[in-house]
Amino acid sequence: MSFDLRLISEVEHAIATGSVERRNTALRRVTDLFLIGADQYSDDEIALFDDVIIRLAADIELSARSLLAVRLAPISNAPPNTIRALAFDDAIEVARPVLVQSERLDDRTLVENGRKKSQEHLLAISRRRSLSEPVTDMLVQRGNQRVVLSAAENGGARFSDLGFAILVERSAGDDRLAACVGARPEIPPHLFLELLAKASNVVRAKLEAEHPQARRKVHEVVEEVAERIRTETLDGAPDRAAARALVESLHRSGELDDSRLRAFANDGRSEEITVAFALLCEISLQFVERAMMQERPETVLVLARAVGVSWSTVKAILLLRAGKRIMAADEVAQCLARFERLKPTTAKEILRFYQKRDLAGTKRPV
Repeated sequence: MSFDLRLISEVEHAIATGSVERRNTALRRVTDLFLIGADQYSDDEIALFDDVIIRLAADIELSARSLLAVRLAPISNAPPNTIRALAFDDAIEVARPVLVQSERLDDRTLVENGRKKSQEHLLAISRRRSLSEPVTDMLVQRGNQRVVLSAAENGGARFSDLGFAILVERSAGDDRLAACVGARPEIPPHLFLELLAKASNVVRAKLEAEHPQARRKVHEVVEEVAERIRTETLDGAPDRAAARALVESLHRSGELDDSRLRAFANDGRSEEITVAFALLCEISLQFVERAMMQERPETVLVLARAVGVSWSTVKAILLLRAGKRIMAADEVAQCLARFERLKPTTAKEILRFYQKRDLAGTKRPV
């Protein structure tokens, strides 16, 4: 491929003179030339177009940049540097077509864009044909409710366990989001039950109708928690002040370690375990108490993994949580498998999210 000599002359003249009109005219002609033979150009030829378009597009008016984005966004082999520049344009009219359509934008670029640009840029990303887990993790953490709902409604989006945990948390008080998240067939069962337990009556009825097998399970969870509360009330709660004083003293002296936690668990001292997790994870006692009462062990596994607790200690804590209910060998094995699959870095990420939501909850007016 070779540029027409007259076109090359026009490009150089437009750049040299700085005339906006000449630059726009030359840009349209170069873009036309690229689009006509886009599927036939080599990488070197595309790089040449990239260089020319970037030079011509510098400092052109908004309408011209918007038109360029609309024309190049659907082209799978569009000039990559040009596409990146358009995606990071502050004007959403320019960035939107590229962020929604362009296949030239990889996950790393999309995540970078989402972390730096506006909520409108995030909304555009959420509407792409497909979204990977790293991208949706970024969207549900940084996006506003409109962005989060858009991502949750995207059938081509994939969510990690962290992503689903955040979606469930952000569904509180948002019936539309709750219904959308609960309708996703790949939502982990324990998070679906958590979502269902928090949902409004209207949303719960809708989700239970779509998942009739879940209705009985939710009722069982509610009854189990209620029974635990009744049992603790009848038996008399441990001396919280003494437990807290002991654990805080151990924490200050650096003695609140894995072996100490295991000893507490083996001795059935649930209050000390609760206070210890609250201190080690820098999270409220109320949060840990709820985690210890949940039927599913996932939250406890996350807390333990995030602060480096060993499996032998985690197992002792799980047995303590179970109380009079005997944990079957296969249930213990499943917990071990989940614990080992959970990477410490992922657990710390989830814990940071828990801390943020917990802090926000403590600041709400009573």
